[in-house]
Amino acid sequence: MWFLILTAIVFNTVFLFMPKKLTAIEIFSTCMFAIVLQDNVDIYLDLKLDWYGYFTKGTQWQTLIAIFGIYPAVNAIFLNYYQCTRNVAQKFWYIISCSAFAVFYEWLAVKSGYFYHNQWKLWYSAIVYPFLFLLLLVVLKLVRKLIHRQYNRISR
Repeated sequence: MWFLILTAIVFNTVFLFMPKKLTAIEIFSTCMFAIVLQDNVDIYLDLKLDWYGYFTKGTQWQTLIAIFGIYPAVNAIFLNYYQCTRNVAQKFWYIISCSAFAVFYEWLAVKSGYFYHNQWKLWYSAIVYPFLFLLLLVVLKLVRKLIHRQYNRISR
């Protein structure tokens, strides 16, 4: 539990003090998407199939610390520091680096006891994380497109 609380504090402190390159609506909408996606995946992989979970089988209130204390901050930090103007190789290595960090963090979470694996393997996460980070980038692009479209409609 201490690891979960400590990392929630650290990630949110980084988020609060980082220079923001995203607008409030971009942060809010991408964070809400990340939370909804995470909750839906957890319903099936955690609660229904019991491939992994938080603390013990079933639902616990402490899971809310991860859902609201870690995922939104990590989402915003990842998107905030993503360099849209960089070349493809730099973008690729940024996503791979963030994915490697996420796998390492998941391993630490398992070791600390706030997360467990049953049928899920850590290498599955290593495969999935790059796609999740790419999905967050697609959602950010969609949000920006919707904002731009709305702004153009209002300004006419």
